[in-house]
Amino acid sequence: MLDRLERMKERFQEVGQLMVQPDAMSDMKKFTELSKEYAELEKVVQAYDAYTKVLDDIQQAKNILENEKEAEFRDMAKMELDELKPEQERLEDELKKMLIPKDPNDEKNAVLEIRAGTGGDEAAIFAGDLFKMYQRFCDKNGLNLTVLDLTFGTAGGYKEIISTVTGKNAYGTLKYESGVHRVQRVPQTETQGRVHTSAATVAVLPEIDDVEVEIDMNDVRKDTYCSSGPGGQSVNTTYSAVRLTHEPTGLVVTCQDQKSQIKNFEKALKVLRSRLYEIELAKQNEEVGAQRRSIVRSGDRSDKIRTYNYPQGRVTDHRINYTVHNLPNIMNGEIEDLVENLQIAENASKMDETDQ
Repeated sequence: MLDRLERMKERFQEVGQLMVQPDAMSDMKKFTELSKEYAELEKVVQAYDAYTKVLDDIQQAKNILENEKEAEFRDMAKMELDELKPEQERLEDELKKMLIPKDPNDEKNAVLEIRAGTGGDEAAIFAGDLFKMYQRFCDKNGLNLTVLDLTFGTAGGYKEIISTVTGKNAYGTLKYESGVHRVQRVPQTETQGRVHTSAATVAVLPEIDDVEVEIDMNDVRKDTYCSSGPGGQSVNTTYSAVRLTHEPTGLVVTCQDQKSQIKNFEKALKVLRSRLYEIELAKQNEEVGAQRRSIVRSGDRSDKIRTYNYPQGRVTDHRINYTVHNLPNIMNGEIEDLVENLQIAENASKMDETDQ
C-alpha cells in the first residue's frame, strides 16, 4: 500500500508541475483533465502525509521507550503511543477506502430501462410501480429523469419504459439496481385474493460519449413514425419518432419523447451507444475470473436481485442478504438505505481484492 501511495504522491507533484507550464491552458480539455486528477490526488496525498507523520511520531515514541531511563519521559511516550495507535488505524482505513478502484463511469448520466417480465398484466403494473419508485428517488436526490420511450401495459403500468437520468453521479448511484426485481402480492386482476409472484427487469447503463464507442452509421438503419400513446393511438401527425436498428447486433432503439425528429435521433443514438458499450463490457467481464467479479453487481441483468413482499411489508436484497420492513417507504422512492448498503458491500469486496 505504501509503495502505491508513494507513486500517487509522485504523480501528484508531476501533475502540479504540468499545470503551471506556460502552455498548460492551450489545450483546455487536457487542462481540465489535469485539474480533476490533481484534485483527486490531493485528497489522497494529504491523508498520506498525515499517515506518515503519525508513523514517524510512533517510531520516535518507541525510541524513547527503548532508550530513555527517566520514568517521566517514558510515561509521556506511552501516553503518546496510546493516542497515536488509534489514529494510525483510522488513517489506514481512510487510505484503503481512497485506494479502492473507482468505476470511471460513476459520474456519468445513466440510461434506465424497465421491462415487464413474467407475470402478464401484473408484471407490467409492477414495472410501472418501479418506475414511480425511481422517479420519486430521483426527485428527492436532485437527479432529472426524462422518459425517452414507453409501451403501455393493457391493464396499466408499462411493458417497457426507457428513460435517461442526468445529474451528479447518476450512474454511480443507480447502477446497483440492474437485475430482476420480483414482487409477491395479490394482483389487481386477482379475484380470489391469492398471492402471485411476478417480475420486472431493470437495466442501468452509463451514457457513453461518441468518442468512447464509435458507431459506423452505415450499419444503422433509421426509421421514422408518428409518436403513439396508450393503446397505440397517434399522439401527433408528424414523423418525429425515431427507430434505430444496429444491423450487426440486431439492437433496436426507439425514441419519441421530443417533437423534433433530430432530437429524438440524437437521444436514440445515445441509448444505442450505451447498449453497445454494455455488450463490450459483458465480454470483458467474461474474461475476468469469477473470484474477481463483484458480489453486488455481476452485470448480468438476469440475476434475481430483490424481492418486494407486500403481505409481509418487507423488501429483501438477495445479493447482500439485507432485509428491511418498510416496503411502503421503499416504493415511495426512499431507497437510500438499500443503495448505501450495496455501496458498502461493493467497497468491502474491492478492499479485499486490493489486499490480496
